[in-house]
Amino acid sequence: MELRGKRVAVLVGKDFEESEAIYPIYRLKEAGAEVLVAGHDAEPLEGKHGYPLQVEHTFEDLDPDDLDGVVLPGGYGPDHVRRSKPALRLVKALVDDGKLVAAICHAGWVLASAGVLRGREATSFASIKDDMEAAGARWRDEEVVVDGNLVTSRHPGDLPAFMRAVVAGLSEAARKPAGGRRRRAVASRR
Repeated sequence: MELRGKRVAVLVGKDFEESEAIYPIYRLKEAGAEVLVAGHDAEPLEGKHGYPLQVEHTFEDLDPDDLDGVVLPGGYGPDHVRRSKPALRLVKALVDDGKLVAAICHAGWVLASAGVLRGREATSFASIKDDMEAAGARWRDEEVVVDGNLVTSRHPGDLPAFMRAVVAGLSEAARKPAGGRRRRAVASRR
């Protein structure tokens, strides 16, 4: 399994797009990663089509030093996630540390609110293109855009390409020598 020993958080908010959360969760598990599903509260959360997902961790529980990456599903959930200062600090810390951050569809809102898009190439659902560009992204209309440790896609139809890029990015990180990443302290609730 190419991701054995990797820990990846999936950050969800109320009315998340189920396919963009569940497909990555199972694909990452299939590849051997440990997946941590996190939200505002550690309790079941309903997606925008009514499908429940068990949330086991809060955003405050997550320490960026204990993670290899994060996946941000779309739907309406990112509008709730972007209001969480701990979630935004986590995303920014992972980007700054050179760890994988992957966002699909409306999850570009989280990247914009975390302030990690300036000068980066990215994509998103077309309706938030202006938000992405206003945050400094060079927006491209492609199924997946990889800019270093940032992976973005447009919509559920892009999930196969998105997850190939996510798995490849996490696998590539495993081959890089340890010491090349910048570390910075980030407050957590541990």
